[in-house]
Amino acid sequence: MASIIINKASAEDTDIIQKLGIQTFSETSAKDNTEEAMEKYLKESFNTEKVTEELNNPESHFYIAWEEDNPVGYLKVNSGKAQTELQDDTSLEIERIYVKASHHGKKVGPLLYDQALKTAQQLYKSYLWLGVWEKNLRALNFYKKNGFVEFDKHIFRLGDEEQTDLMMKKTLE
Repeated sequence: MASIIINKASAEDTDIIQKLGIQTFSETSAKDNTEEAMEKYLKESFNTEKVTEELNNPESHFYIAWEEDNPVGYLKVNSGKAQTELQDDTSLEIERIYVKASHHGKKVGPLLYDQALKTAQQLYKSYLWLGVWEKNLRALNFYKKNGFVEFDKHIFRLGDEEQTDLMMKKTLE
């Protein structure tokens, strides 16, 4: 495997983020959800207008993991009002660490997570937080292993279906 490089994304990367988002979310979630729910969620979450708006938000930061010229995953973190909940000025939300199934177990997720930590430190944040689907055991184990603890739950809407996300946080040094 070639080395993985993490680069900050910009508005010019809309197409890459869209394709990565659709592919990685589908790979992770399609087997556990209806086709209709998946289709609705993907259309709402990864349409060109929405992704462009998110990339242009100064309080959201995107990073793409590259293996040579192949994008294999991405990170989206939010501060301030861009956070999906909490909106605590002392926190940084990890909204997405999405990695292609072909690159699971190849340290792409940990590299993107390290970038989230660096970004939190550069922005002088006190803690990281995130919501993770209670049935995504791979992600739950990863976050627990990295020192995150559950502090609440919230509802995540996938199409017309409601799912429970565990909210987790990690206090920074």
